[in-house]
Amino acid sequence: MDLSKINGEIWFDGQMIDWQDANTHLLTHTLHYGLGVFEGVRAYGTEEGPSIFRLHDHTKRLFKSAATVNMHIPYSEDEINNAHSEVIKANNLKEAYIRPMCFYGSEGMGLRADNLKVHTMVAAWEWPSYMEPEARERGIKVKLSSYKRQVRNPVANSKVNGNYVHSIVALNEALDNGFDEALMLDAEGYVAEGSGENFFIVKEGTLYSPDLDSCLDGITRRTILDLAKELKIPFEVKKLSVDDVLFADESFFSGTAAEVVPINSLDGKKIGSGSRGPITEKLQSTYFDQVRGKRDLNSSWHTYVS
Repeated sequence: MDLSKINGEIWFDGQMIDWQDANTHLLTHTLHYGLGVFEGVRAYGTEEGPSIFRLHDHTKRLFKSAATVNMHIPYSEDEINNAHSEVIKANNLKEAYIRPMCFYGSEGMGLRADNLKVHTMVAAWEWPSYMEPEARERGIKVKLSSYKRQVRNPVANSKVNGNYVHSIVALNEALDNGFDEALMLDAEGYVAEGSGENFFIVKEGTLYSPDLDSCLDGITRRTILDLAKELKIPFEVKKLSVDDVLFADESFFSGTAAEVVPINSLDGKKIGSGSRGPITEKLQSTYFDQVRGKRDLNSSWHTYVS
């Protein structure tokens, strides 16, 4: 899909503009240095219309990421939240992937990054599934990446544009070797996360996920842990070794784009039965019921676009 060819509107610096007019200069600072912040958000079709899932949490994290890199967003959280609803309505979308981003303009070049204007955009388009739909049941093949996740620090643990270079090269390494996704380790050799997803295993009925020393504080990760608590599935957040993964009963990734996708193998070695396990299936089905508004619980996670 060539995103530049879509017909529609994008919210940019406080107003809706035509999709085809959403351009920026070649000397835009963020294009050269990667200093910008972004989120990935989804809206799902429900009986009450489109629902933007955990919008307020995503926007709070956007502002937290910006503060981490000393970027001042010239809009309030409420204005950014409203922009999400505006682009859904303007583009007449029933379901959507939404991309808010803040970036520096072309007022100067260099690492000082001073006297630069902060631009803010929110775009939305149809993006049904990041993974093949069949992957939700059969799972995906994962390669242990030769690329390590960045060392823990506030910038590395924020959604900063430039951080995702590591993710891109890790994913392409996996794809080039016949796998579907990559699993990265941290600097100490513990399991961190996928190229763009948080990671979980299940062992003897207990759900495990790496601690935040090693991975992004994912919104979908939080959702899975909250749902596990509701479903009375024991869980623990701890450092995980590669052996923990290889000897797990189940494993899966979670993320706004990927949603909940089982992992059937690591480096060609089958995990558990080699297909989606019962706890993964339970969490996956509950997650999809939640995002599609089929559960009465957690109503605050939904922002309905009327």
